[in-house]
Amino acid sequence: MLLGIVFGIIASVFKVNQFVIDWIKPFGTIFINLLKLIAIPLIIASLIKGISDLQDISKLSRMGGRTVVIYLFTTLFSVSLGLLLVNIVKPGKSINEETRQNLLDGFANEASGKIALAEAQKESGPLQALVDLVPENIFGAMSSNGNMLQVIFFVILFGIGLILIEPKKAKPITDFIDGLNEVVLKMIDMIMLAAPYGVFALLAALIVESPNWDLFKALMWYSFTVLLGLAVLILIVYPTLAKMIGGFNYKQFFSGIGPAQLVAFSTSSSAATLPVTMERVQEHMGVDEEVSSFVLPIGATVNMDGTSLYQGVAAIFIAQTFGLELSLGAQLGIVLTATLASIGSAAVPSAGMIMLVIVLGSAGIPEAGLALIFAVDRPLDMVRTIANVTSDTTVSIIVAKSLGLLGEPHVRELDDYYHKDEGAS
Repeated sequence: MLLGIVFGIIASVFKVNQFVIDWIKPFGTIFINLLKLIAIPLIIASLIKGISDLQDISKLSRMGGRTVVIYLFTTLFSVSLGLLLVNIVKPGKSINEETRQNLLDGFANEASGKIALAEAQKESGPLQALVDLVPENIFGAMSSNGNMLQVIFFVILFGIGLILIEPKKAKPITDFIDGLNEVVLKMIDMIMLAAPYGVFALLAALIVESPNWDLFKALMWYSFTVLLGLAVLILIVYPTLAKMIGGFNYKQFFSGIGPAQLVAFSTSSSAATLPVTMERVQEHMGVDEEVSSFVLPIGATVNMDGTSLYQGVAAIFIAQTFGLELSLGAQLGIVLTATLASIGSAAVPSAGMIMLVIVLGSAGIPEAGLALIFAVDRPLDMVRTIANVTSDTTVSIIVAKSLGLLGEPHVRELDDYYHKDEGAS
């Protein structure tokens, strides 16, 4: 990461940006594509295995109910925290008319594209989200990472079907799924060998592609507000919950989830980070595979705490730059809309930007204001993905503890080692 940033700065100083874009950035793109490539097979294998291993519908309903309730609570808390901070800091008051116009002009085309996508979503009926949840063709749904919710719906239904049929008939399928899961995990190990090179390429490209640095000064307070909120979540809220409920101290928590946070930062994608998150949570934090296989794939799709906080801050920031004063009722509406919008965000880079248009429209804020935040969206997207992944981890710890399925960190690794020794002897 550090080498990539330094290399990007040097390339910018010596005006060889195009060399980095043509010859360095593709390796970062390949790394992200490899992680995305494995995301859907991982969700299918791990979620079916997690559900079928439960062998009890009531246990599944208990786990599912707790997972959804906790995810909703953390999302509501995050967007409320964002609104509190943005009303205190008031970052939109620091942008002058000239800077505002430069940003609007510079990113008008990108903003219009996002607005058009959001308009298509808004024109659909009130239950369209429910309709979109059920795929008409599972193979079509698996063709895009943007259809994660549809894949998860099918996989949960398939897993429940496995529980309900006779164990003898289900065994060939569960054996196949177990084998598939092992193969996918081994593929993840191979892909992660390329992580340092992929992260270097991604960070170098980010630096050379950044817009005029003068614009960042105008957006400093907005970025500060978002980063402050994310820091409170990542450094205070989640570690505190992990300590109070799971018994993890500060060092244990971050050493356990740290590698996944770094991958989240460099890829800006919860889905791409999912393989690493699952490995860290299971092998290094003691969360039982039953829990991690169910909670984490769902969390990567619907639990977007960092995204919801950013949407709340961005909406009020844009309103402030246009001189709009929003009532308490309008801001409470943003809380609800941002919560629902973050659940609907795909687990891929900058997906929250499209959902932000819906949040802005619901509060009566001009959607063209989206262009104001494009300049700094990518770096902030990287940090809010860390919050999303850290939240998923924390919730998996809470759910595992509530079900008595949380062991000591590293215990599972030692158990596997001894079992292998016994087999060899």
